[in-house]
Amino acid sequence: MKVWFYWVIILSLFIHLSAGAQSQEDERDAARQLADSAIQSPQSNNQDVDTSPLTELGDSYTNSIKLLQNRFRVDYNVEEITMVFFREYGSAPVVLVRPDGSKLFQGRVDEDKVEWFDADTFDMITIKNPVPGPWQAVGQVLPESRVMVISNIELHADPLPDVLFAGEILKSTAYLTNNGKPIDNKQFRDVVELDIEFKSTNNPNFGNFGTGDQDVATFQDDGRGMDERPGDGVFTGQFNLKIAAGEWKPVFRVITPMYTREQESQPIVLHNNPVSIDVEMNGGGDGYHKIIIDVDRDLVDIESLLVDGKVKFPNADMQNFSLTEGGSEPREHLIVAYEEGIFRVKITAYGTTMNGRDFILDVPEFSFVAEGPQEPEVEDPLIDGKDPIVDGSAPLVESPELNPAAMTQNEESSLDGQEEMDNGTLTIILIAVNGSIVLIGVIAAAVIIFMRKKRTSPKPSSSPAKQPTATTDAELSMEEKPKGLKKLFGMFKKGSKPEKS
Repeated sequence: MKVWFYWVIILSLFIHLSAGAQSQEDERDAARQLADSAIQSPQSNNQDVDTSPLTELGDSYTNSIKLLQNRFRVDYNVEEITMVFFREYGSAPVVLVRPDGSKLFQGRVDEDKVEWFDADTFDMITIKNPVPGPWQAVGQVLPESRVMVISNIELHADPLPDVLFAGEILKSTAYLTNNGKPIDNKQFRDVVELDIEFKSTNNPNFGNFGTGDQDVATFQDDGRGMDERPGDGVFTGQFNLKIAAGEWKPVFRVITPMYTREQESQPIVLHNNPVSIDVEMNGGGDGYHKIIIDVDRDLVDIESLLVDGKVKFPNADMQNFSLTEGGSEPREHLIVAYEEGIFRVKITAYGTTMNGRDFILDVPEFSFVAEGPQEPEVEDPLIDGKDPIVDGSAPLVESPELNPAAMTQNEESSLDGQEEMDNGTLTIILIAVNGSIVLIGVIAAAVIIFMRKKRTSPKPSSSPAKQPTATTDAELSMEEKPKGLKKLFGMFKKGSKPEKS
């Protein structure tokens, strides 16, 4: 009885599990059929028609299962498709799984049908005549950018102004569309490059005839330079038109690893730099040169002109200056002319065109050669190259008349006096030197005598004092002690030997 009871419980569990699995499989089939019907059924008139050849399968729950992530469906009428998979930095390229289960690996594809480009952050794959049905991308694909189909990329940039100047610096913004819809994917800026190139029309009536193509701007969405915010889908280009004036044709170019798209605009005329610089030597008075800055009044409003510049002197010193006062007259600036040589002036001009457009202009460098300050004139004592005193044209200073013989005698006596004075001076010097030598010798002798006397004097005895002895006859002799020279000579005598008893 117990055995039959256990068999009934096991059979009930088996039937319940089979029914649950069948129900889950039915839900998945229903999701697939719903996706297929959504692709094939026509859309209502009040909604936009989705022309994308890819469709995600299932709902968020289905796609959260690891084996079913990054699933998409390719429509049956697609002849060629280009897909971009954004993945984690440095991860391996993705693996594509066809509807029949076969796989496409990077580096192991039929190059006639599949073109594959892989970078550190994305894979771009172009497939000709892809198999219709559900596909899957296996890899570390970023969840916010599972798959992106490139069908028709276009660059929409701000139109260029009607009046442009050579050397002008201006800003322009643009955005990208894919099949007519704006691209707001932040990672997409790593996939494309946006450039603007100027091509010469080779019109012989303009100065750029025969000039080669010039790259003038690159659009960026990295928040640097003039770009306001990074990754906002708005690309900013900075033009620096340091090219020859003339007639040019702007070409907007979108470059991807797979292909390049170009769009040409109507030709425009690039005018010559409207700012002119001139110099007036010593125009500011003695020691100053005057710089004069003017504009082409037909193109630029002189009232709006502002100037910011610097001057480089011949000795390499630099001086900055700014001219911010308005007016209808040319702008002027004084430069110190303290040295001769080459002066260089470099300015940036800010102004408004006659049609009201603000501009920033990089004006070419202006240089001039100047002489140094004038030196004061020195009066020449010569008149017409002749000395008036020598040739007798000017009166001489009166002096008492002297006899030539007396003058000669006086000169000889003065010379003799100088010679006698020189001999006397020499004698005094010799006497002083000899006297100094004698004095030094006497002092040295006195020092030697003093030192010898000090060594020969008896040292005080430390023994106890002796008893006084009786006075002898010799001590009572009346013989006096030597004095004066005798005492001095006696110090140099050697002591006599004691007599034998």
